[in-house]
Amino acid sequence: MTGIVLVVDDEFGIAELIDAVLTDEGHRVLTAINGRQGLAMMAKERPDLVFLDYMMPVMDGAEVLSAMAGDPSVAKVPVVLMSSMPEATVAERCSGYTAFMRKPFKIAQVVTLTVKLLNRDGPDGQGAL
Repeated sequence: MTGIVLVVDDEFGIAELIDAVLTDEGHRVLTAINGRQGLAMMAKERPDLVFLDYMMPVMDGAEVLSAMAGDPSVAKVPVVLMSSMPEATVAERCSGYTAFMRKPFKIAQVVTLTVKLLNRDGPDGQGAL
């Protein structure tokens, strides 16, 4: 299944890499450089999946997750939270993400997570990972 994927990351190289890989896989990819811009893009067009950086200026990943949880139109959109910090450290500061991807990551991880999250089963899209 292909879908609309939003990549929210202030590191241009990472956003560009994920964009290129997922576009090659047939997905439509949108990019944003910070959380505020990402939320604005979600308001215009609901993504099927979000790759979200944890540490960003203007509005970080934890703030975006909180805002998404409070918005019924995007509350159930799966989110891959990305960080160079260990997941345990990040999990202490935020919750609500579907999967965690540690930077630096392998391209295969991006493709595998995308396929897995876009093809989850269950009535609410919350199938097991």
